[in-house]
Amino acid sequence: MLDTLDAAAVRRWCSGSLAALRRHQGEIDALNVYPVPDGDTGTNLVLTLTSAQHALALDLDNSSEGEQTSHGRVLRLMARGALLGARGNSGVIVSQILRALADALTDTAVVRGRALASALTAATDAAYAAVARPVEGTVLTVVAAAARAADRTGSDDLATVVRAAASAARDALAATPGQLPVLARAGVVDAGGRGLCLLLDALAAVVGTPLTDSTDNPDNADSPDSTDNPVGRATDPGGAGRAVDPHSGAGSEEYAYEVQFLLEAPAGAVDRMRAALAEIGDSLVVVGSDAGDGDGDDDDRDDPVWNVHVHVHVDDIGAAIEAGIAAGRPYQISVTRFADQPAPPLAGRAAVVVAAGTGLAALFTGEGAGVVGGSPSTAELLDAIRRTGAAEVVVLPNDPDTQAVAGLAAREAEAGGVTVAVVPTRSPVQALAALAVRDPRRRFDDDVIAMAEAAGACRYAEVCHAAREALTVAGRCRPGDVLALVEGEVLLIGTDLAGTCHNLLDQLLGGGGELVTLIVGEQAPDGLGEAVAAHVARCWPFVEVHTFVGGQPHYPLLVGIE
Repeated sequence: MLDTLDAAAVRRWCSGSLAALRRHQGEIDALNVYPVPDGDTGTNLVLTLTSAQHALALDLDNSSEGEQTSHGRVLRLMARGALLGARGNSGVIVSQILRALADALTDTAVVRGRALASALTAATDAAYAAVARPVEGTVLTVVAAAARAADRTGSDDLATVVRAAASAARDALAATPGQLPVLARAGVVDAGGRGLCLLLDALAAVVGTPLTDSTDNPDNADSPDSTDNPVGRATDPGGAGRAVDPHSGAGSEEYAYEVQFLLEAPAGAVDRMRAALAEIGDSLVVVGSDAGDGDGDDDDRDDPVWNVHVHVHVDDIGAAIEAGIAAGRPYQISVTRFADQPAPPLAGRAAVVVAAGTGLAALFTGEGAGVVGGSPSTAELLDAIRRTGAAEVVVLPNDPDTQAVAGLAAREAEAGGVTVAVVPTRSPVQALAALAVRDPRRRFDDDVIAMAEAAGACRYAEVCHAAREALTVAGRCRPGDVLALVEGEVLLIGTDLAGTCHNLLDQLLGGGGELVTLIVGEQAPDGLGEAVAAHVARCWPFVEVHTFVGGQPHYPLLVGIE
């Protein structure tokens, strides 16, 4: 058993936590308390910890070794990666827990039981502070229980404290249905709390007092099933490199040149190139997609060929290009000397909108906004804010689960001199209403208030098919049923999509409304938007209807009423 938490143990904890989350990703996703088809807490936690793991691998830290303890440096890297890769409320909360642990333990010469117990208390405070309206029966309750149990041991033995924290977290998780009625109705425990329990179990295994069987032991992190990442290589052979790159395109304090190129290479060779570039530079981004089978001419002949974009900051231009040549065929090589590219001053005002679906992206781009895909990480939102080049930016998250991520991105951007406001839109239709009233001639604060008021005045609804059986306020639904949700709550349950949409509009317009916005999703049958618009025109002749093809996943129809 370990007496102290050193740098090597922190690294093993990160890899063990990620392996456990990957194994239980589907299980945690299924703990979604609503029967809607986009429950993704497990996926968000995996992506958050993947970013933390890659931050450790890339070692993207500019501070010198002498300024902090070795375990503190690793904890800060892990926390920074998690922050930039955070997705969803649970990802944000976990990133804040890791940040507080790093802040509390960085200057502690030797981390034993009492120091960790104190750090868990600080982590609890940070977790509660990360949520605008803390609710018990969630991951917050679980981390608080872990901290109290750790403190009550009064022990300086690391293993004793970790085991007490992990055990108390499990007990608190089991009790969450009794604290939150929505969990009790769904017959599940809190998804974020389950993920945190896996992290604490992984820490217990690292210290040497595992509460679980060997399948959740970080020592098995290299086993075949633990390295099977269901969200990784299919879209990004470089893993989450982009999620830990806060500087792309923004210059570098450490290196003189930016090197970029496109590359055709087998996946295994891309991995080796990525490791080589990480040794000689920073701000490394390796992203791309599978282009087909390998050509069979080298040791990577069984690997598919990838088309990837490579970006890195270096001093040795030749070494960076040689790494690409060693991997495959680089082309469209570009080199930028930062001294010749002064950053333009921030100016003007802009908006950044989160939207999933090509139609929605085109719609918001047409409104002059920058667009980020659905469920973005902190780094992706931060990059979009910076790319506007504006001094003042409004962010429209369009999803309750993205609001916390937007808040983190806003704070990061403000540290770089950008004034950012997050308007808490919960649906794309609210973002459209907000963008319709913006006026750059107003003071920024006044413009933000006007946009927030317009968004708040827009009632929103969504129609989808139930992903699982559940007891809702409208009754029990079964998989495949049509659900109509108004501002997050199930209002109607039906079996016919068009009929349920018609009933939904009738109920909404019965409460008043002059303008209806319909956004048709990718899973909508042909003619759904036209049929619903015709129903409104027939039954509510004085109501104006606008119909757009959004292409959003999961929801065949989004509705806004103004």
